[in-house]
Amino acid sequence: MNVKKNKTTGLVIRNKQASFEYTFIDKFIAGIVLTGTEIKSIRKAKVSLQEAYCYFKSGELWIKSMHIAQYEQGNIYNHVENRERKLLLTRKELNKLIKNQEKGLTIIPIQLFIDENNRAKLQIALAKGKKLYDKRQHIKERDVQRDMERHQTAKF
Repeated sequence: MNVKKNKTTGLVIRNKQASFEYTFIDKFIAGIVLTGTEIKSIRKAKVSLQEAYCYFKSGELWIKSMHIAQYEQGNIYNHVENRERKLLLTRKELNKLIKNQEKGLTIIPIQLFIDENNRAKLQIALAKGKKLYDKRQHIKERDVQRDMERHQTAKF
């Protein structure tokens, strides 16, 4: 879990493994239907996106396996940690995702953040899985970039 604070929008929780495993084709920002104390746990960064994925049920987009830990000060009305949550997108965006998912692409969460209106938003991506040789190439490019940055900072 990679957590960062953004000055303008607040909390940002990233799924770093997603960029290594998938090639992103298109990105969308969706609202999430939350219940009870889930937003309080999100604000405390008690969320994991690592195993989460999105799927369609009755023409609506849902996210499964997104773990939001129970709120410590919660009472008997605390939420279920791994429940399925509905994602809110426009009909035009949903139709585009449905059409592309039929082509063998998958929908994965990239990051969870709090927007300027204090609402939890989830950035999702239409993605295609990388092959093993693509992953090796990604590691090689990252190492070369890191070495170049080290040499530039060492000169100054």
